[in-house]
Amino acid sequence: MRSRSTLGTVAVLTGALAAAGLAFAPTAGAVSPGSATATYDCGSWGGGAATLTATQSGTAATITISSSVTTPIAVGADTISSTLTMAKAGGGTRVFTGKKNPARAAGQSVVMGPLSGTVASGDSLNSYFAGVALKMVIFGVTVNCDAVTSQSPGPFVFS
Repeated sequence: MRSRSTLGTVAVLTGALAAAGLAFAPTAGAVSPGSATATYDCGSWGGGAATLTATQSGTAATITISSSVTTPIAVGADTISSTLTMAKAGGGTRVFTGKKNPARAAGQSVVMGPLSGTVASGDSLNSYFAGVALKMVIFGVTVNCDAVTSQSPGPFVFS
């Protein structure tokens, strides 16, 4: 009988410790909205709407871009170097960079990311209008894209 009550006590204590650990664990952070659209002009490479999807874990954040710009030739995985500049409410910018992309056949739309950057709690980031918003280097060719619209439904707000 004594071993049953000891096992029961151990089980209750283990459950309580697990719950307490979760209660005091650091939060991962959240970004809202999780995705937004904006329009970019990439000159002779084309342009159009792009979907930006953001994630956050503490001060680390990523943005993945699904663009309507198409590649004229096949592109291998992780061969596009990308830099996305976002305007920070109140002034300044945040930059997201990376060399991550899925392989794409000629004529398919370009997908970049996740691009990595650092954010602070309360950062509100939107399309950047004071210069090149998105820069891609593909096979040594630089493609500069300017933001034409603000993000919809609104800027990314990081917590």
